[in-house]
Amino acid sequence: MTEYHFALFDTALGKCGIAWSGKGIAAVQLPEHDVRATRARMVGMFAGAVEAEPPASLRRTIAALTDLLGGKGADLSPAVLDMDRISPFHRKVYEVARTIVAGETMSYGAVAAAAGSPGAARAVGQALGRNPFALVVPCHRVVGAGGKLGGFSANGGVITKARLLSLESPAVLKKTTTERGTEQRGTERGFGFDAKTAIAHLKRVDPVMARFMDRAGPFDLVINPADSVFGMLAEAIVYQQLTGKAAAAIFQRVCQLYSPDAKRPKPRQILGSTEEQLRGAGLSKAKALALLDLAARADSGELPTLAEIRKMPDDEVIQSLIKVRGVGQWTAQMFLIFRLGRPNVLPYDDYGLRRGYTIIYRKKDLPDRAELERAGEKWDPFRTAASWYLWRAAEVSGPGGGPPQH
Repeated sequence: MTEYHFALFDTALGKCGIAWSGKGIAAVQLPEHDVRATRARMVGMFAGAVEAEPPASLRRTIAALTDLLGGKGADLSPAVLDMDRISPFHRKVYEVARTIVAGETMSYGAVAAAAGSPGAARAVGQALGRNPFALVVPCHRVVGAGGKLGGFSANGGVITKARLLSLESPAVLKKTTTERGTEQRGTERGFGFDAKTAIAHLKRVDPVMARFMDRAGPFDLVINPADSVFGMLAEAIVYQQLTGKAAAAIFQRVCQLYSPDAKRPKPRQILGSTEEQLRGAGLSKAKALALLDLAARADSGELPTLAEIRKMPDDEVIQSLIKVRGVGQWTAQMFLIFRLGRPNVLPYDDYGLRRGYTIIYRKKDLPDRAELERAGEKWDPFRTAASWYLWRAAEVSGPGGGPPQH
């Protein structure tokens, strides 16, 4: 009986796993939503697998995988795979996929033809969906017809696939110059995605949007990264339905209740306040009660931490935040976009966004949710960039539109 061992290792993407036998690498696992899930996945792949220190030859592969996920060039071709459990057709598909170099892609149909099975694109997709050798067999480099990303079975789905491709593309590693003259890389601006990949995707799938994008200029979404979920939501509650100047003054007075230099308060400090004290700083009754509810949830551990929220899919983030009094779906979506830089958020009910849609697509009436959802299917998985351009259309057309100020 073949003996299997596995190990977990740290990467820029999270904790990955690798399993091996005496014949080579048996599996490479991208991060699950937490370390326990990644370890459980490794144990579940191979009955009786034991966690162990990898041998020297495997450590070189681990170093290459770490470099690849860190945005550095890495050669994984020397890695030896244990294919004993792999069917002959899947072996052919994996062998072809391993010939695709970093920064390039190949269609499912082209892989099928190269594997000696023309017309078997669907079967190739199924084989890659079961690929146990993530990255070593670079299934993320296989895309649909016309360059569509297609599916991806790892945690995060197609978003993870887009991120892996952006890490490998030479164009992504080049510095880009914005209109303001500052040189920045897309990922250094706080995005959870590569902006150039997003823009190229939108232009490819939506010619009408593409024409507006060319007129509107560079994608210039500004991310203000969150430093704590509690702090960001406290600020969001205060700022609701107020001008930026008025909200900033009230928020400063709230902070000064607890700190002379206006540092953000801690949940327990808020809980030590009365509703009257908070209203004395300029908050409405509804906002004072919302702030107290937020503090209570944060203090009890019900509110997710920033580290936890960064691992949660968008829907789970929204559901966890709207439990707080005074925090609705719109506020949660703004948190996803402007604080976390999430790539695939489309706030259907935002007035500025809907108004921008009428301008770009020359509509007489504001679109309803169903119409925006249909449009969003094209923009997936980069709806955030589409949202920004919709806001931009409303902004340049005059008063009443534009992105929320964060």
